[in-house]
Amino acid sequence: MLAALLAVPSATWGKAKTYRVTSPGNNVELTVTAGDSLTYSVKRDGRTAVENVTIALDAGGKVLGRKPAVRKTRRRSVNETIRPVVPVKRSEIPNRYNELAMDFKDGYGVEFRVFDNGVAHRFVTSMPDSVEIMDEVYNVTLPVGTSAHLQQPGGFKTSCEEPYSHKPLAQWNEADRMSELPVLMENGDFILFSESDLEDYPGMFLKGTGSNGFRAVYPHAPLRFGPDGDRSVKILEEAPYIARTAGSRTYPWRLMAMGTAAEIAEQTLVAQLAQPCALTETEWIKPGTASWEWWNGAVPYGDDVDFESGFNMNTYKYFIDFASRYGIPYIVMDEGWAKTTLDPYTPNPEVNLDEIMRYGNEKGVGVFVWLTWLTVENNFEDVFRHLADKGVKGLKIDFMDRSDQWMVNYYERVAREAAKNHILVDLHGAYKPTGLEMKYPNVLSFEGVRGMEQMGGCVPDNSLWFPLMRNAVGPMDYTPGAMISMQPEVYGSRRPNSASIGTRAYQMALFVIFETGLQMLADNPTLYYRNHDCTEFITGVPVTTDETRALLVDPGKSVIIAKRKGDKWYVAGMNGNCDKSRDFKVALDFLPSGRKYRMTSFEDGPNAFQQAMDYRRHESTVDSNTVLDLRMARNGGWAAVIEAAE
Repeated sequence: MLAALLAVPSATWGKAKTYRVTSPGNNVELTVTAGDSLTYSVKRDGRTAVENVTIALDAGGKVLGRKPAVRKTRRRSVNETIRPVVPVKRSEIPNRYNELAMDFKDGYGVEFRVFDNGVAHRFVTSMPDSVEIMDEVYNVTLPVGTSAHLQQPGGFKTSCEEPYSHKPLAQWNEADRMSELPVLMENGDFILFSESDLEDYPGMFLKGTGSNGFRAVYPHAPLRFGPDGDRSVKILEEAPYIARTAGSRTYPWRLMAMGTAAEIAEQTLVAQLAQPCALTETEWIKPGTASWEWWNGAVPYGDDVDFESGFNMNTYKYFIDFASRYGIPYIVMDEGWAKTTLDPYTPNPEVNLDEIMRYGNEKGVGVFVWLTWLTVENNFEDVFRHLADKGVKGLKIDFMDRSDQWMVNYYERVAREAAKNHILVDLHGAYKPTGLEMKYPNVLSFEGVRGMEQMGGCVPDNSLWFPLMRNAVGPMDYTPGAMISMQPEVYGSRRPNSASIGTRAYQMALFVIFETGLQMLADNPTLYYRNHDCTEFITGVPVTTDETRALLVDPGKSVIIAKRKGDKWYVAGMNGNCDKSRDFKVALDFLPSGRKYRMTSFEDGPNAFQQAMDYRRHESTVDSNTVLDLRMARNGGWAAVIEAAE
């Protein structure tokens, strides 16, 4: 109702006032109008990018933003460098923007930040005690002809694993499914919409209006819960408000990143708008790769396996031995290690947790354990301390599947309590990143995403959008590393013989392209041993990065990314479905000139378009003048490491 009221022009109230802010490079211009309502528009390079955004906040029945009366404005310019504790895109993030802060009567304000590649705003309130937020208006109108790239769940309870849908924005109607964030809009260039600094507040969803726009909707605050199995609860009663929160606070940033497809893949606005690190000690936070037993069924086999595999001591020690051999810092013990899903203290009868921790320490391998969020919540007072005392390095917490205010606060409580006990966290069954990983860098990764757990439902044509959408807002637990590869028309697999759609070289490329602080090796150690050259490569790809460059981004068709760690470069490409293959030219002019480099590459073999297991490994000498001729098969890939020649 509030959105509808603000969308209808009313009688002119006073004289509208206009305020303009340009980005540091003068290529983005924000125009704010305070008239009957509070609105703004955005131009980029002189072209209208966003025609109109109407914003308001219903705080306890008082609509902040309706007939706004400006008391004063403040402006400032910021030019700083952010150094993330866990840099998944770059180790130094330039943070340059011009800010307009507007104070209004009735105890509220709005802050606008204008970057060379985007715009963000947030509400600020200064009210006594607590306040009930009934709604927050975010109505956006884009130019005619805009296309929408969406992820549309069936409701507010979602695992965030739906495939992307693509349609003209004008055809996204009120009766259609809403979309979770982030969403990507295309009209020549691209605009990525998401949020940052989400705290004590529900996550935002968007609904199409059928008229070249969309509006925000939010889950209401839950009041009463009932049982719903071993890993969730039912919401039996909701409040009429979306949040009850402190009267004096800042609210989440509503952001839009703008640019070419490559610029969207490189941007870091969620991190730039997040709260700074809240931890005084971070040396114990060690991102890295992990060997994981769930996807492959925990069934290693072969001449070196003389025991019955499963969720038992011999199998976990086997995974630790594998991790130790390849310098993998962690293993993940998923569902099956504990006697029941409800008890975080009692392992199953085949598992001695103390001995596993001792053995892992001996081999230099840490252990993550899986728990449902409900079990963590039911044992919140001492589960973190108990597991830390046991020697557990990290928790994989699963099945949250909600982003109402209660659950958003749960994420924060988990991150804070885990950090107190030096526990790392992988949030599974989670909503998109909103900067929590910057404030609490012990949170290494987030899932849901439509990753390899979806088996045949995980296809390159969908995954190609991740660098532009899901992975563009933060780390992503996709769980790559399949050693059994198939083209879609012949696909068929079940655990323990799990397989992926896409070629072997495509799987190799994912370790370079996809960003996370905890990168899984999802497949069986047995298969990794049998494919030593591939395993040596993927375990050598660092999960933290000093620099990221998007060399080519053809949305939904192909992506080529280069990343630098120290003086090594990692370059990889992924290709979608096509006839047989696509050809690409890639210049290596990002390499320092005057030096020779050794390049070890993995590429699709001549028959990879039909036999996805076909790949070739090559070694060659390259320099900054080299232009690579790459051929990637349909659903294929290419991956390389470039290092100084000896």
